Amino acid sequence: MPADLRKRARALAWFTIGYNLLEGVLSIAAGVAAGSVALIGFGLDSFVETLSAGIMVWRLRRTEESEEENRRERRALRLIGWTFYLFAAYVLFESGEKLYFREAPEPSIFGMIIAAVSTVVMPALYLRKLRIGQALGMRSLIADSKETLACAYLSVSLLAGLGLNALFGWWWADPLTGILVAYFLVREGMEAFETEEEEENAEDGH
Repeated sequence: MPADLRKRARALAWFTIGYNLLEGVLSIAAGVAAGSVALIGFGLDSFVETLSAGIMVWRLRRTEESEEENRRERRALRLIGWTFYLFAAYVLFESGEKLYFREAPEPSIFGMIIAAVSTVVMPALYLRKLRIGQALGMRSLIADSKETLACAYLSVSLLAGLGLNALFGWWWADPLTGILVAYFLVREGMEAFETEEEEENAEDGH
């Protein structure tokens, strides 16, 4: 049974990698075309989510964990945490600049479609990861599921911001959504560091 669950978890991790890579490329392309900092930030988040899923693929390949492997995972989690912070700073700066200079993005129907699809895919993916992580007692998979949940919230926020701009011409909704994206990026970075600390404490037997 555990082997079957690990196989399912690996499949979910590979799906997360493929989906987020596609989502990231399409979101950034749509964001650049429309001048939408919220879409670009969403795409950057997708790439960091891909890194996180990559760690899960690497971890799930091993049934026995060594001290060196645990150290490598903690270093990877730390790198992911700092990457979230770096992208958050970029998105926050761009959002502030667009608000200050009143730079209005073009409506992006394509971006709204991407966000709408993610509002359906991400909650379902979160639940599958969470249940398998709880069944296996794997903290890193549970933490990864929380990042997927944050991405679901982010998708809803992005859809709302793009929709307000497209329907009512509220240009400021996009940079404000960008600020919200930055908040989610910071929060996910904090969760990555918390997971890294939990893994270290567990290894030390605390």
